[in-house]
Amino acid sequence: MKFLKLIRYQNLLMLALMQLVFHFVFFKNQTDIFLALADWQFLLLVLATVTIAAGGYVINNIMDQETDQITKPENQVVGNSISEAAAYNIYAALNIIGVGIGFYLSNLIGKPMFSGVFIGVSATLYMYATNLKQNLLVGNIIVALLLSFSVILVGIFDLYPATYEENRVQMAMLFSILLDYAVFAFIINFIREIVKDIEDMDGDYNAGMSTLPIILGKERTTKLVFGLTFIPIALLLWYLNENLLSLEWVLFYLLLFVLAPLLYFLIKIWSAKSKKEYSHLSLILKLVLLFGILSIVVITVNMKFNA
Repeated sequence: MKFLKLIRYQNLLMLALMQLVFHFVFFKNQTDIFLALADWQFLLLVLATVTIAAGGYVINNIMDQETDQITKPENQVVGNSISEAAAYNIYAALNIIGVGIGFYLSNLIGKPMFSGVFIGVSATLYMYATNLKQNLLVGNIIVALLLSFSVILVGIFDLYPATYEENRVQMAMLFSILLDYAVFAFIINFIREIVKDIEDMDGDYNAGMSTLPIILGKERTTKLVFGLTFIPIALLLWYLNENLLSLEWVLFYLLLFVLAPLLYFLIKIWSAKSKKEYSHLSLILKLVLLFGILSIVVITVNMKFNA
C-alpha cells in the first residue's frame, strides 16, 4: 500500500484507462483498418507509459518532502514509510523498465527514433520535479501537456506506422479525434493543476515556489480559474453542436456527466475559500476528465447502433 501511494496509483489507473479505451474500444471497432500494434504489444505500450509516469510521481514525491510536511503530512510517503534512498532506487527501476519497453516497441514497428519519446518524457518529468515546477505556470503546463500527450501516444504507435496512401484519410480522421480528446484533457488538467496550487499554497510558499496563487493571491487566482472554466464549457457546447447532435446517447451522456459537473465546478469555484473546498473541486475536475475520456465508449456504441 505504501508503494501504491508513492506512485499515486489512482492517477496511473486513469492514465492506463485513457489509452486502453482508444485501442480496445474505439480503434478495434473501426472497419477496414489495420493497427500497428497487436493487443499484447499495445499492453506493453500502456505499461511503458504507466511506469514512466509512476517514476515521475516518485521523483516528485522525493523533491516535495518539505512541502508535504506542511500541506499533507499524513499522506507523506518518502522520508516517512519509504526511505529517500529506496525511493531513488524505485525511480530508477521504473524508468529503466519504461524506456526499455519503449525502445523495444519502437524497433518492433520499425521506428527506432520513436524511443526518444520515452526518454524525452522521462527527462521532462525529472526536470519538472527538480526545477521547472517552481516557475510560474511552467509546471502546470508541463503536467497538462504530458497527460494529453499520453492520448496522442496511442496514435503515434497504433495509427501512424500503419498509415499508407489508401487509408490516409481514415487514419487522419481517427488521429484528429485523438487530438480533440488530447486538447480537452490538457485544458481540464491545466485548470486542475491551478486549483491544486491554490490548495497547496501554504506549503509551496514555504518551499520558495512561484505558483500562480503565490504571485496573484488566492482570491484573484480563484477568479481566474472561474474565467478559464468557460473555455472547456464553450468548446464542449461547440463540439456537441458541430459533431454529435445526431448521436442522442452521446449528447445525453456528455450533458449529464461532463457539462453538468463543469457547471457545478463553475458555480462552486467562485465562492471557494477553504482547502477542503479546493480539494473537492479538484476531485470534480478529475471526474470530468474521466467521464470525458469514457465518452469515446458511448460514441463507439452509439455509432454501431446507428450503422
